Amino acid sequence: MVKTVINLFYRLLDYVLVCLIGGMALMVFVNVVMRYTMNSGIPVTEELSRFFFVWLTFIGAVVAHRHNLHMGMETFVAMMGRKGRMLMMGLSDLLIIGCSFVLFWGSWKQLPINMSMLAPVSGIPMGWVYGTGLFTATCIILITLERFIRLLTGRVTEAEIAAFAGEFHSVEELAERGL
Repeated sequence: MVKTVINLFYRLLDYVLVCLIGGMALMVFVNVVMRYTMNSGIPVTEELSRFFFVWLTFIGAVVAHRHNLHMGMETFVAMMGRKGRMLMMGLSDLLIIGCSFVLFWGSWKQLPINMSMLAPVSGIPMGWVYGTGLFTATCIILITLERFIRLLTGRVTEAEIAAFAGEFHSVEELAERGL
């Protein structure tokens, strides 16, 4: 049941990403055509396309983190044995949690300031743009905590350890192994 809800959440994020990139591409395309044909554009779409890009980047970071697709020190970790890889995985998880906490805390402290500032064209509170740090940090902390707990309790799979060491490179390869 919980696994199904989590998978639905990530499927929803995939749809949100598609809508964001589609909306951004459409707004930019319409503005380019209007600039060349009418020497004018729609100012609100210029602003919204930038906001969409910010959300696209931060939501994409969550999805990439779930699939272990962020950069890592694979060359160094690949030279280690199983225990060394697990130690590096644990250290990496702790660093990720720490950095994500800093992002969360900074976003949280800035949120009241940004909610009082309005975007110049659309009038949207800037907290909706900069608040994406709260969403991203929370999701990455939760994903990493779950991985770290599984690592500490010995429930991490050999495929996950190999993926952490860079032995699997494609998303399809990870999907075949259930990651």
